[in-house]
Amino acid sequence: MDAYFLKILIFINFLIIGIMGRAGQYVTCGSVIKLQNLAYKVRLHSHDVKYGSGSGQQSVTGTDSTDDVNSHWTVDGPLNQTCKRGEPVDCGSVIRLQHLTTKKYLHSHLFSSPLSGNQEVSAFGENGVGDTGDHWRVVCDADFWDRDDSVVLKHVDTGAFLASSGHAYGRPINGQLEIVGLSRQDSSCQWQTAEGLYVHRSNFNPKANQVNKPDHSEL
Repeated sequence: MDAYFLKILIFINFLIIGIMGRAGQYVTCGSVIKLQNLAYKVRLHSHDVKYGSGSGQQSVTGTDSTDDVNSHWTVDGPLNQTCKRGEPVDCGSVIRLQHLTTKKYLHSHLFSSPLSGNQEVSAFGENGVGDTGDHWRVVCDADFWDRDDSVVLKHVDTGAFLASSGHAYGRPINGQLEIVGLSRQDSSCQWQTAEGLYVHRSNFNPKANQVNKPDHSEL
């Protein structure tokens, strides 16, 4: 065999081994995660409380509670496309985030947010069905969305970046922070997975992925 092609085969082999060896460290399709805003240390949150202005849809906020069940989001593929369970999410790919409790999708559109006047972010859809306003592009620097790396979520329809404005609500969601879409990216647009339940591929071997990193399996 030609030495050049042999080197290519060896390189591909190491690449495959490296990807499979780190498979347990990536955010994967079908996983249930909590997302923490790194600037304000709040988790992306929703609940059956509607906005009193703007779209009137289900509100999305940021909470500093670490154990609230309303902060769970399921990683799903784009509308009418398959996101194979357990497959790592590519950087640059488009996903939807479905609120685990209410089954609505993280959504945005050209309404003004109630506190800061930025772009409103809501939870939208009925019976697990929404529209392209639920599409978010995962912006990160590697090949796949690593659980320990920060990412930016860019709204596909409007180009806005998921962020927190830092403004706090009063009753009935006292103290929770406003979640918005920003036209320009800044430090408030950085998100990282916190707690989560991660779905692995059927050929995943957890014993091959024991590394000295924080455990993300708790909900």
